[in-house]
Amino acid sequence: MKLEGVKVLDLSLFLPGPMLTLMMADHGADVIKIEPPGEGEPTRHIGYAKNGASVWFRNTHRGKRAVQLDMKSAEGLAFFMRLAAEADVIVEAFRPGVADRLGVGYQAVRAINPGVVYCAVSAFGQDGPYRDRPAHDVSVQALAGVVSLNEGQDGKPAMPHMPVADALSSLTALSGVLMALLRRQTTGEGDYLDVSMYDSTLAWTPNVTGKVFATGEANSPKDERSWGGAAMYNLYECADGQWITLGGSELKFARNLLTALERPDLIAVAAEAPGPKQAPLRDFLAATFRQKPRAEWEIWFAGLDVCFAPVRTLKEAFDDPATEARGMMARDAEGSEIVGTPIRFLREPAQIDPSLPAAGGAADASAGWR
Repeated sequence: MKLEGVKVLDLSLFLPGPMLTLMMADHGADVIKIEPPGEGEPTRHIGYAKNGASVWFRNTHRGKRAVQLDMKSAEGLAFFMRLAAEADVIVEAFRPGVADRLGVGYQAVRAINPGVVYCAVSAFGQDGPYRDRPAHDVSVQALAGVVSLNEGQDGKPAMPHMPVADALSSLTALSGVLMALLRRQTTGEGDYLDVSMYDSTLAWTPNVTGKVFATGEANSPKDERSWGGAAMYNLYECADGQWITLGGSELKFARNLLTALERPDLIAVAAEAPGPKQAPLRDFLAATFRQKPRAEWEIWFAGLDVCFAPVRTLKEAFDDPATEARGMMARDAEGSEIVGTPIRFLREPAQIDPSLPAAGGAADASAGWR
């Protein structure tokens, strides 16, 4: 596997860091999770559980080893530094400054291991005016301006459906870690990576910053292409209260759909700018899709070259045979569901290890690296 032989120490909790190291573990890295003493990783105890483990923990910590360490004790610090001396990658997600105060920051580790790639994931980065501000995903999204974009037709923002700041910072960190490991092959030197959830979120807004940068004005979500202003990129309710989506604003898709619906006269409306000028087409489509239940529209759209999809529940998505066919749904020996890895190589593919580290598993890592 691509990362076989890579040794990773993970000091992070919850989602961004653990997802980063999970993707590395799936591709062969030896990951040792350092847990706080007592209850350990919080996600062991959060949310729904099956077969003795929380679903969240199972799908962020499979295939890793774990050890509980009191990082404030001399014994805990010594144990950590023994592992750190041989680590290729260290991931931490403390508030800025905490790792240094504990004696496990980059400079302390680099003194004994100059080749280490040290990745710090935080809400707002290691410097800047928000450096010490506490935050989880929704707060970061709010400050980054993207919660305001998640506006319903009632004009009110809704809670984000995905942990965007967590996810984007995790993927940013993975990219940075791999870049640093690649560069180390040439220089022999590691590096320090400062990944901010806030920065990572802002970095993924190029497709929606047009109005902000071009006019200096805030977005008007209901009138803009990505959030309801475009008739062909929108949500529509069906007769049974279920919903469907149209997801392609290209004129060819409007032509295909409106020809099939015997309303070619509205093709010109689809060519108008998103917003009020497309209201006649949005109204027509809304009235049309309310005439049949979702299942009938799924049959009607079959074979039609239009970006159409039903709005499914997460359960429906994971129950879809297509999800299992792509390896994104698997099960362990006890029947517990496992979310697969999206990184698929032709050669040396991922090998998912469904085993979970035991709580308080000092013995799991006491022998050091494999």
